Parts: sequence; C-alpha cells; structure tokens
Amino acid sequence: MSETTLNPDMAPDDTAPDSAPSHMQHGGHDEPTGLWSWITTVDHKRIGIMYFLTSLVFLGIGGIEALIIRLQLFAPEQALISAETYNQLFTMHGTTMIFLVAMPMAVAFFNYVVPLQIGARDVAFPRLNALSYWIYLFGGIYLNVSWFFGAAPNNSWVGYAPLTNTVYNPGLNADFWVLGLSILGVSSIMGGVNFITTIIQLRAPGMKLMRMPIFTWMTFVTSFLLVTALPVIAVALILLAFDRFFATNFFVAASGGDPVLWQHLFWIFGHPEVYILVLPAFGAISDVIPAFSRKPLFGYPVVVYAGVLIGFIGWGVWSHHMFTSGLGPIADSFFVATTMIIAIPTGVKIFNWMATMWGGRIKFNTAMNFAIGLVALFTVGGLSGIMHSSAPVDLQQHDSYFVVAHFHYVIVGGILLGMFSGLYYWFPKVTGRFMDEKLGSWHFWTTLIGFNVTFFPMHFSGMYGMPRRTWTYSSELNVGLYNQLSTYGGFILAISTVILLWNIWKSARSGAEAGSNPWGAPSLEWSIPSPPHHYNFPALPTVQSREPMWHEAERKAIEAVTLAHPEVEPEMPNPSYWPILLALGVTATWALVMTGIWWVPLIGFAYTAFCTYMWAFEDPFAKKGAEVTHG
Repeated sequence: MSETTLNPDMAPDDTAPDSAPSHMQHGGHDEPTGLWSWITTVDHKRIGIMYFLTSLVFLGIGGIEALIIRLQLFAPEQALISAETYNQLFTMHGTTMIFLVAMPMAVAFFNYVVPLQIGARDVAFPRLNALSYWIYLFGGIYLNVSWFFGAAPNNSWVGYAPLTNTVYNPGLNADFWVLGLSILGVSSIMGGVNFITTIIQLRAPGMKLMRMPIFTWMTFVTSFLLVTALPVIAVALILLAFDRFFATNFFVAASGGDPVLWQHLFWIFGHPEVYILVLPAFGAISDVIPAFSRKPLFGYPVVVYAGVLIGFIGWGVWSHHMFTSGLGPIADSFFVATTMIIAIPTGVKIFNWMATMWGGRIKFNTAMNFAIGLVALFTVGGLSGIMHSSAPVDLQQHDSYFVVAHFHYVIVGGILLGMFSGLYYWFPKVTGRFMDEKLGSWHFWTTLIGFNVTFFPMHFSGMYGMPRRTWTYSSELNVGLYNQLSTYGGFILAISTVILLWNIWKSARSGAEAGSNPWGAPSLEWSIPSPPHHYNFPALPTVQSREPMWHEAERKAIEAVTLAHPEVEPEMPNPSYWPILLALGVTATWALVMTGIWWVPLIGFAYTAFCTYMWAFEDPFAKKGAEVTHG
C-alpha cells in the first residue's frame, strides 16, 4: 500500500477529475470506421461492444418467445399455439437466455473492462478473441435458423434423455439443439482460456492479484469454470450426437444405456454454469457499490475468497437437481449438505455489500439502484434455493412453477440486474457520454416492478401444483390469477427493455459528455480517456495500491502516464479477416453433420483446416504504412 492518503472524494459526482471532455483527449488518432473495420477488428473493446449488442438482439428474441408463452398461459385451457409450438418456444427461450444472452453479455464486460482494469493494452490472444465472438454469433444464428425449418429444439434447455433420442424425437429439432450448443461451447472455452492467460500474464507493474478489482477477480474464477465445465457438457453432447446420428445407445435404457447418466453429465456442467452466470454480476456490483458509497469495499479479501470458494464448492452440488431420480439416501444426504454449505460464501458477499453501504454517502443513481436491486432479488432467490436443499421439500416443489420462480430470481434477478448496473456504470467509459438518468430511473423501476409481478406469483402457482413446462392447465388448479399477473408482469418487463434500448441509442448519440473519471471511481480503467485509445495505455502505469485513483499521489503519477499522448503510438495487432472465415468453417463443419452422410462434414473440416493454416502464417504485426506520430 502506498503512503498516500485515501480520498474517495477525488472528484465531484458528475464531472471528471483533472481531465478534459473526452472529445479533447484523443490527440491525432482516428479510429477506423465502416462495416469492414468491425468485421476484421481484433480490438478487445470493439469485440466487447459487438458481444453486448448481439446479446441485446438475442435478449429481444428470447423476450418475444417468453411473451408468447405468457399469452398462452394467461388463462386456463387456452390453445393460442399448439403444444408442439409451445415446446419449441420454452426450449428456445431457455437456451437463448442462458447461452445467447446471459453468458455473452458477461463476456462483453470481460472483453471491454478487464484489460483496462489490469493495465493491459489488449487481451493475450486478440485474434482468438475475435474468433470466439464470430463462433458465438454464427452458433446463435444456426440455432435460430431452426425456426425457418419448422424444427426448433423442443426438448427443453436441459435436454433430458430419453426425450432426445430418435424414438421420441425423430426430427431435426434435437439435432439443431445438440449441434448448436456444441458450436457455442467452442466459443466459451476459447474465451475462458484467453482471459485466464490475460489476467495471469498481462497485469501492469504492481498489479498484484490482491490488488485487482473484484470484477477482474470474478472474471478470473468464471474463466476457470468455463474451461472446466464446458468440456463436461461437450462430452454429453457428443455422446448424444452419436446416439442420434450413429445409432449408439449411451442413453437408451432398453439397449443397456442409462438415461440418468445424461442428468449427471448435464448437471455436473449445469450447476457450475449457474455461477458462470452469476459471478460476473457479483463482480460488477462489487465495483459499483464502493464507487457510489464513497467507501472501499468492506472485507475485500473475504469477497475474493468467497468467489473462489463458490467456484470450488459449485462442483459438489449438482445432484440436488436430481433428488427425484432415486439416487438413495446417502447420496441425497451429501448433496443436501453441500447445497447448504455453498450458501455461506454467497451470504458472505451479501453482507459485505451491505457493510460497504453502511455509513457511506450513497449516491442513488441508476447503476447503484440496479446493484441494490440485485442484492435484494438474489437474496429472495437464494432463500428459496436453500429450501430446495431439503430433499423432502424438493420432492414436492421439483418441476413445479415454484422452481421456475426460484430460477428466475437467481438468474434474472442476479445476472441481468448486475449487467444493467455495469452498463450504466461503464457506459461513460465506452462512449464518453453519460446514460440518461431519467430514462434510467424509468428502466430500473419498470424492471423491478415487472420482474416481481412476473415471477413472485409463480411461487404460489407452483405451490398450488402447477407443473413447469406445461402447455396449458386446468381451471380446477385455481392458478389463473397468478398466471394473469405473471403475464402482465412480462409485458411490463418488455416495456422496460424498450426503455433501455432507447436510452442506449439516445445516450450514445447525444448524452452529456463524460471525462476520464466521471464517478470519481477507484480503479485503473478510470485513469484513461473516455472512450479509450485503441492501445488503451500510452505507457503501462505502475500500481501501488488497491484503489489507485483514491490515493492522490498515486493518482497523479498514473494520470501523468495514462493521459499523455505518446510521440509514437504503441504497436497493436492488425485487423484480420481470418477469425470470421475460420468461425464460418467451424460452424459449417458441425452443421453439415445434420446431412447424415459421413463424408459431407469433411468438406467443412477441410475448409476449417485451410483457414487455420492461413491464420498460422499471418503476421499480425506486419507493417502496412508509416507510423502515426503526434507533433
């Protein structure tokens, strides 16, 4: 720790400290423009923006699917859509929200924020980063193309055997799901490897592990979960693909297979996946709450250790999803205990956030409101999750709408509110402009009200006996009122999303200008211009403390480096079109498996091999003209 004085009031709340407006901070450098510059970019910041915007598109698609579901369930015994269409809708809604919205939206923040927080000029593997994005995009498109074939996945997002074998699901529906998730898994593993390497290797001088912002720490833990959990579902998907395309019998009980094996494999992946989704949101609000409480995070080491513990213990709780599958009392008892234990580090984080706010001078802007909303809603979801650690309670509530309520309080209340908090917090850094606070307030309150009106009644409909994944229900269940409330809430959430999109569009074009550190925040990304140069840092800063921008002498030393214009700009990797071409090859290779002809996927494989060869011999730093200099 440096000997300088900690001062969280380095800046007024709405202006940047010692910095000119962002449009005056770029010197003579002009970013390339045009569609081709975005297609070929390997800049982590642009890739982060593309991840975020793409996830917003899929959020709209998944939201429309949810609204159709809610209209079907608005009243008992309706038939607005067929049972088959309903199966496709809820399968695609779940798959879209998990794999195409929540995960990539977190990766968008990983991409943009983490290199800036650790004082790096880029991620460790810039072209691999671009490849990861393009595979994600093409995998998402591939999944949604299934609608145009009338064969959208219809087996739910958990894909339980034997409902996915060719006896019960003979069409292309499950094929799209198996192959689409396989494509997306390649993207996620690449991203995890990239961020592990970046955080280990590219930290600025003095940026020790225990000086990293919590968001970077949670990215670190999440990345390890990605590279260890995704291979598990990859194995399950490969076995299922062999069952479907080559008539093997891994999950066919009549031929000696075991359908419960699928559940084990899926949930060994599936529960770490919950923390893959939630930990980035925890990291975001762990940066937001101290900034707007004007206090350092209470118990920083404990929050770090709690995140690491969640990453470890999350591997030992998967079978609480399987209490109804007949594992026996010994196995059930073990997973009851671990499910209770994992609540401890999560509860620790909640108390740390509350202690940080306690006694602080809280600024209740939109970013802070969403952070506080996450704490409240995730606590509700966590409490209902603890209920499910009791096997007898779970036996009653399993596969009822009570579980749907719990799941959405954890996932939507945890992830989306955390990502929205991070959006309002880092938007000035990305664009050099503030988001509109009035629209932000409308967005927050419509989200909070719509969310609770949608999902809280599901606790009651579940307790009354309404099963999940049901196309319709009998009026004798007496859950019509709860379903009507959920439908009304769903449309309020749709309104909140429209407000968000309008706020992003309006603010990016004409929002009030922000300087380098408009919030007076403590971490390193706030020491550089907004938006940052393509090289991030003219020279790498030296970090001496955990809150470098709240120690006056350290802040001045860092800003002397980070706000300066170099005589010669640092050399950065050139744009490349090989990532998008290689991503097309990877997607095509998987997609051609659907032909059922063994040699056809080899065409895609040969194209992929060619692109890999050309990639390997491309010089990413080849000189293409005179260096840009500043007079």
